Amino acid sequence: MEFDRRSLLQAAGLALAAPALLRLGLAEALAQGAPSTPSSGPSAQAPGFYRFRLGSRVVTLLNDGFGSRPNPTQGFVRNVEPAQVEAALREAFLPTEQMPIPYTATVLETPQGLVLFDTGTGGQLGRTAGNIPANMRAAGFSPDDIAMVVMTHFHGDHISGLTDAAGNPTFTKAEIVVPKMEWDFWMDDGQMSRAPQGMKGAFENVRKRFAPYQGRLRQIESTAEVAPGIQAQPTFGHTPGHTSYLLSDGNEQVMLLGDVTNRPELNLAHPGWHLVFDMDAAQAEATRRKVFDRIAEERMRCIGYHFPFPANGYVAKEAEGYRFVPANWSSEA
Repeated sequence: MEFDRRSLLQAAGLALAAPALLRLGLAEALAQGAPSTPSSGPSAQAPGFYRFRLGSRVVTLLNDGFGSRPNPTQGFVRNVEPAQVEAALREAFLPTEQMPIPYTATVLETPQGLVLFDTGTGGQLGRTAGNIPANMRAAGFSPDDIAMVVMTHFHGDHISGLTDAAGNPTFTKAEIVVPKMEWDFWMDDGQMSRAPQGMKGAFENVRKRFAPYQGRLRQIESTAEVAPGIQAQPTFGHTPGHTSYLLSDGNEQVMLLGDVTNRPELNLAHPGWHLVFDMDAAQAEATRRKVFDRIAEERMRCIGYHFPFPANGYVAKEAEGYRFVPANWSSEA
């Protein structure tokens, strides 16, 4: 698979800074150093967690908050006219000035312990995100209860929660599972040395986040069984080694997508739209169509990292694209 180097590095840098750049100007984002604190007080929402059953297992979705993409009609979608993006946003009742992009991590209860998929922002990438620790406590567990952390890819809004702002590990007892192709790309000194100066921070951030976990890292191939009931699925394009996971128990399955798509209102209705954060946009589109064709045909539940909370549901084929159908909300897991 060939990646266009300029597009790849541009997307890598943008994705690293995405949560901050979505909300701030570049200079403000670079100057930002202190972690944010989730909102609290009488105007705060109720704790953001939601559970459903997968066979005999329980899946818990944890809301980390959101970032905001300023002027989403300008540059967010690279291969269509701004008017088309504006029309899609209006049709979905989304704002055209500041588009919210949610973040949701997933915890799966297994016989081997709790497995967390992606870690959120760690409260370090903007004041509207960083809620996973509080929502984890509200759901009845803590970072020390996590036995395994499984990564879909290494963009900043997925890995920054691995450490606090001082670089201390968040998950003191967990094994960290990473896709080998993703690891090989970001840990390649040659890739880092050839990157423009402004993009080197993406590589540095990845190395910083994983550094405290040396000795507890496990690299997996793109089709590996991570653990019983957790099967890796190669979904390349968003990043060089982006990996989704098929979770199963008995006859029940759910596809944990990661960033196969961003907000479903854009990338499901319009799977051919190329978003600025996709490092190989053509490969990302091909992956998206293949994955959602399968999910629709098998009527399989799915979880999207950037879907509106509680970020899970189904996909139906519709016209030239797909339609997201939220799963029925239930008061019981």
